[in-house]
Amino acid sequence: MRLASTSLRELARREVETVGVETPLLDCAKKMRHAHVGCLVVAEPAGVALKPLGMLTDRDIVIEAVAPGLDPATLTAGDVMSRPLATVTENDDLIDALARMREHGVRRLPVVDADGMLCGLVSVQDVLAAVGQQVEALMDVVLAERSKESSTRP
Repeated sequence: MRLASTSLRELARREVETVGVETPLLDCAKKMRHAHVGCLVVAEPAGVALKPLGMLTDRDIVIEAVAPGLDPATLTAGDVMSRPLATVTENDDLIDALARMREHGVRRLPVVDADGMLCGLVSVQDVLAAVGQQVEALMDVVLAERSKESSTRP
């Protein structure tokens, strides 16, 4: 499998922690802690699916609410979430995801389907893991070549 051909459909995490725009910021922080995640996708219901509107990270909470001395108890996810939202589609590949992350200066991207509905999340850690597997496969090629040469040319 070529690196560029690894689609986000294969790579994306399907279980995504989400909150609504009106979710109190303190509830968001508690959800992050409970789920052991550093981000939440802020989304609204769209039929049986969710339409992503923004991203809320632990860093957003610190930079936008805590550091300026705002009262987190008075804020919602919608007040602090990052916008505009950068996304990738499930048909995009690793190279597309890396380009979008670099372009928008983010480490996580919601993955959407053809209708723009949330279907996963991809992070820089996921991309690094996939790249690591590719590097390992390349090392296997090098080792196999050495082994073959050693057995055929004593």
